[in-house]
Amino acid sequence: MWKELIKIWKSDDLLVQAWDNSFEMLQLSREMFVQSVKMLRKQSNEKTILALKKRDKEINKYQRDIRKKVMTHLVMQEDSTDIPTGLILINMVVDIERVGDYCKNILDLAISTPKTMKVEKISQELKAIEDEVIKRFDQTIEALHSQDSEVAKELIATHRRMVTRVSDKLVDNILKGDITFNSESKAAAVVLYARYLKRIGSHLSNIITTLVNPFEAIGYKK
Repeated sequence: MWKELIKIWKSDDLLVQAWDNSFEMLQLSREMFVQSVKMLRKQSNEKTILALKKRDKEINKYQRDIRKKVMTHLVMQEDSTDIPTGLILINMVVDIERVGDYCKNILDLAISTPKTMKVEKISQELKAIEDEVIKRFDQTIEALHSQDSEVAKELIATHRRMVTRVSDKLVDNILKGDITFNSESKAAAVVLYARYLKRIGSHLSNIITTLVNPFEAIGYKK
């Protein structure tokens, strides 16, 4: 279904633009995520962090522009053939925009955390989630470009095991007291960060479902 929809999109200038913009938007959200993680870990100065936060406005602008282009195209059409196409694209950019919001949350954490996020007891677990999310960013972008449904299915099938459960286990161990810190604020920061990583991974999973699921099942494991 998705490959046929792409062919339809690429037959119209506005939808070609909207499709290309969605990739630019996704690339920008990836860049923002990678930089957010670095700034949290290395504790950059507040001015640098705030400058990166402002890039979320670029992501929001992409979303508005894509909505406008899709809506303009649909209004100009005499039939309803492209309606599912437009709905899928608009649905996808909502998840990309949410990734930008969670990147801002990570940057807020970087500002609020007085010391570098180097938590010896769990650094390996956090690093594993970070690396997995970055890898899934790259695989999601590549799969959408190449229309690789097999990669999409693999990402959907492994999301819970590779991201969700790792984050949940880490948070549960902290809340149960199995992992402790020298301050409550550090514990809270780690819990929040693990949750932000989990949510970013979930939105990436939602995005890749557009490649293999019918519209009503987008965002769900099917």
